[in-house]
Amino acid sequence: MPKTSVKVVVVGGQATAAPPLGPALGPLGVNIGAVVGRINEVTKDFQGMKVPVTVTVDTQTKEFQVEMGMPTTSAMIAKELKLEKGSSSTGKEVVGDLSFEKAVSIAVLKFRNKKISLKSKVLQVLGTCISMGVTIDGKSAKEVSSVLKSGDLDKRLMELVGETA
Repeated sequence: MPKTSVKVVVVGGQATAAPPLGPALGPLGVNIGAVVGRINEVTKDFQGMKVPVTVTVDTQTKEFQVEMGMPTTSAMIAKELKLEKGSSSTGKEVVGDLSFEKAVSIAVLKFRNKKISLKSKVLQVLGTCISMGVTIDGKSAKEVSSVLKSGDLDKRLMELVGETA
């Protein structure tokens, strides 16, 4: 079974048959409307965010599979805070304030398929907050990161994800 994969970046829930998707899928003879519908279905939770998508088409049967990648952590934070971009002078300019709860939920969603600890996932999100100029509950993300590493937030972290410490 010859299969061909097409990798594109689409705006979540807003894919169309226009470029880059239509021209890439057209020569494969697949129902472009059905592919676009499936892409919009799997990316609907990421409305307005750029989402990597891989469409694999069986060129004989014209059957297809859609696999969604994850938007970048910075895109997820920016969407949550309704930002166009992060700070241009990190450490001097604060562009938004994210709740610790939202940082945890972004970490859980973004790294759901990664076999790393919850604490490591949240630390990655906090690191992105540092580079974007985003504070956490009014405190610097660097400070929250240090407190998290110390273990002082372990109980709260477990409560947020419904686990027992």
